[in-house]
Amino acid sequence: MHIHYEQHSDGEKPLFSILIPTWNNLSLVKLCVESIRKNSTYNHQIILHINDGSDGTVAWAKQQQLDFTQTAENVGICVACNAAFTLSKADYIVYINDDMYVCPEWDKRLFRAVTDYGSDDFYFSSTMIERVAANSGNVSSPHNYGDSVENFKEEQLLKEWSSLIIPDWQGANYPPSIMHRRMWNLIGGFSVEFSPGMYSDPDICRKLWAVGVRNFRGIGDSLVYHFMSKSVSRIKKNDGSKQFYQKWRISARTFFDYYLQFQRSTQNAYYKGILSEPAESTALRFKRTRDKIKYWF
Repeated sequence: MHIHYEQHSDGEKPLFSILIPTWNNLSLVKLCVESIRKNSTYNHQIILHINDGSDGTVAWAKQQQLDFTQTAENVGICVACNAAFTLSKADYIVYINDDMYVCPEWDKRLFRAVTDYGSDDFYFSSTMIERVAANSGNVSSPHNYGDSVENFKEEQLLKEWSSLIIPDWQGANYPPSIMHRRMWNLIGGFSVEFSPGMYSDPDICRKLWAVGVRNFRGIGDSLVYHFMSKSVSRIKKNDGSKQFYQKWRISARTFFDYYLQFQRSTQNAYYKGILSEPAESTALRFKRTRDKIKYWF
């Protein structure tokens, strides 16, 4: 595997370095970058990792003078984000998918939560707007603004986004996500053994937990529209669920439920503040035993 690096950005130091992996998804990544440029409050560095790029993404990135890394083949999310990070300049690292459109003030509200906290041991997520009902307290749905660039109702979204705000929620674990670069360096970024990327987000959270991070906050008024692209259907998936258990001796579901206190239902999804180690309850011991049976027997 050969990684090509190309850097164009200069000038003032950016507030965020935004890592965007993309794989022959030119129309969506164009829209994603355009939304960052149009709807952000602050100056940011945008860094792509281009998997393949034979659809014209490489030529477009050069024309736009974007910073990017590139591989001839699809190397997945983990290698892609780690490669893109090597070009980063900001103190705050944001990871975002190429099938997302950021709403106005997304960065202002995300950074406000960071500054309000006042320390760098955190992991925060923006909130996704999705077109299908999620029955979840961490997604604003159902709000259908289109499933492609061609039928995207951008003007309507820009009029209505502020009415789609939800309360802050507990257990940030998915992109758009933000952490301080000190934390990124401390945990070594994404774990490449999870390539092409299944369960790499839970692993990031578990690594952060291991170094003492206890603030996993979803920011309910920092919104992005998620097109719910199907790039994942084009890859051969790793068995991330089993890998997570073998690495951490606990399932991702148990970690989410008892450590991050992440709620899939709308009840009790609200942000609970700084977390602590879970109590050694009968329920937790039962879950650990069930995890062991599931993954080892």
